[in-house]
Amino acid sequence: MLLINRFHKFKLNYQPKNPCKREKKMAKELCSGRTALLSINTWQGQQQHHLRRSQLGALPISATRRLAKHSRFQVVCQSVEMQAKKEQYDPEFGAKVGQDRLLKVPVSNIRNFCIIAHIDHGKSTLADKLLQMTGTVQKREMKEQFLDNMDLERERGITIKLQAARMRYMFENKPYCLNLIDTPGHVDFSYEVSRSLAACEGALLVVDASQGVEAQTLANVYLALENNLEIIPVLNKIDLPGAEPDRVIREIEEVIGLDCTNAICCSAKEGIGITEILNAIVERIPPPRDGARHPLRALIFDSYYDPYRGVIAYFRIIDGRIKKGDKIYFMATKKDYFADEIGVLSPNQMQVEELYAGEVGYLSASIRSVADARVGDTVTHCDRRAESSLPGYEEATPMVFCGLFPVDADQFPELHDALEKLQLNDAALKFEPENSSAMGFGFRCGFLGLLHMEIVQERLEREYNLSLITTAPSVVYRVNCVNGDTVECSNPSLLPEPGQRRSIEEPFVKIEMLTSKDYIGPLMELAQDRRGEFKEMKFITENRASIIYELPLAEMVGDFFDQMKSRSKGYASMEYTFIGYKESELIKLDIQINGDRVEPLSTIVHKDKAYAVGRALTQKLKDLIPRQMFKVPIQACIGSKVIASESLSAIRKDVLAKCYGGDISRKKKLLKKQAEGKKRMKAIGKVDVPQEAFMAVLKLEKEVL
Repeated sequence: MLLINRFHKFKLNYQPKNPCKREKKMAKELCSGRTALLSINTWQGQQQHHLRRSQLGALPISATRRLAKHSRFQVVCQSVEMQAKKEQYDPEFGAKVGQDRLLKVPVSNIRNFCIIAHIDHGKSTLADKLLQMTGTVQKREMKEQFLDNMDLERERGITIKLQAARMRYMFENKPYCLNLIDTPGHVDFSYEVSRSLAACEGALLVVDASQGVEAQTLANVYLALENNLEIIPVLNKIDLPGAEPDRVIREIEEVIGLDCTNAICCSAKEGIGITEILNAIVERIPPPRDGARHPLRALIFDSYYDPYRGVIAYFRIIDGRIKKGDKIYFMATKKDYFADEIGVLSPNQMQVEELYAGEVGYLSASIRSVADARVGDTVTHCDRRAESSLPGYEEATPMVFCGLFPVDADQFPELHDALEKLQLNDAALKFEPENSSAMGFGFRCGFLGLLHMEIVQERLEREYNLSLITTAPSVVYRVNCVNGDTVECSNPSLLPEPGQRRSIEEPFVKIEMLTSKDYIGPLMELAQDRRGEFKEMKFITENRASIIYELPLAEMVGDFFDQMKSRSKGYASMEYTFIGYKESELIKLDIQINGDRVEPLSTIVHKDKAYAVGRALTQKLKDLIPRQMFKVPIQACIGSKVIASESLSAIRKDVLAKCYGGDISRKKKLLKKQAEGKKRMKAIGKVDVPQEAFMAVLKLEKEVL
């Protein structure tokens, strides 16, 4: 028996001049008495009978035999996805149009948009398909995550840097220039998203049709609304078996408040709905303002350092126009250069002679000093300067701090240069010099989160060939002193003495966790264990809930995210915002080795966790520090009070080995003499803590704190 799969459509294609009653009757007989839906459609001059599996059920063998006798009929079993692909934008025509993407179009035909979504909802896949459909990238050059040009992005499967690409699209026989900016989805890279939104008039909000609204979906939507962007909801991955488009549409309308009557259902992987997205971009996103006659004002939204060409700046022209060879002026740094090369990103750099208002491009002017072209600066002409600069961007506020030290002290200058060049490409990175008695000269660096910290460390090691040591992540504490002063402290060694401080405040964040109802209990338990304060819980739908807590940032910079994913089996997502400082019972935990305080091992912890952290550190150090000729006490102290202690036993010489007999007083005399020597040695002896011990303790601090 021939069975028709439920994902397939059964067609009877025939080309009679006048369809007769006998032919229609035979189509009904194919079902052997079952009810058939018979519709005659006209498409490309052919008439078709469509018989769906839901109405036909199984097709008997007798029907196939009868069908074979009629040469005018042909049985076609074709998937719905393949049918959808036939109705898409013609790839050959798209490739031809894509070759002309450098040709100029009126400002009214320019569309600047970005793609925003939660992590792993299909932004990069959708961007790939848009590039392919418009002929911007040829099929032979296409690869997955085409715009993610860093090896790190491909290995981790995430977008780290925003990427721009110019496309050309024909709509109603008119050419349109589409400037796409692909953005990261992780909360640690929200500064990249905010800079992208400032350079656009619209955004595609991509939501996974199986997972629904996630935490970062909400955060990105609010960023887009702050910038007054036109938002187009797109439901991706509708080809998955678990896709529920209707439920997700209700979620978007109820949680976000967006009207989803014109939401587009698509599958970026299968190519379904891509043409509808391109048409919606043209129809619904407004064109940029036509300010070509005004003096030049261009906003730098990204940049990087090229060792051969210097600083390369990506910009969006708000007013005026720029030509190759123009003398330009950076309004913030007050530096002037000649524009040696200008062009567009499509997605590779392609040189042009001129760019005007509304367009996105890049600029190379042999800028060797990385401080001369900063992200957020305004570019204007040197001879016809603009009256005022553009608003630029709000400075990123670092949330997590750690120390970066070179393994080889001779690499300190190289580390300084590498951080300056990387800061040009990653504007959220902050750093300042630091000196440690254990690890020498290095830098205290500020990041937006733990993932941001990991990415920066890996980029420094890969792109600049550096070997680095990273200290445990910490946050900035605010110390209120007795004399009325307020001191901000990110390093425990800089904390004022107990007699000089009145109170210590730590940063708090508001965290929102979205999860299914099955994991509400474990996630609330996790937040309570991390000193969280419950604020609100609401059900978004009958199966999904939003849990809101306020908790110290110091409790979140450890393994909070990993624990959340573990307890929810990977289904929960989170988003957090800084809300301010609150007073807490914090203390400085010192480590003393042989009575000497070791500053690099000091930490700031909550009073309730002090004993557990102190016990773990002393036990670890006991295993790592080599034994000495004298007994070495290892102590965890709060001020002068010892809360945890371990001792390293001395290496003893057997002074009684030569005593094979004789009186006991002889043995006691030798032992007393040895004890006096050990006591004298302990008084003047010094314990050197090896580098491996510092590294192991730093790893332990990351786990315990």
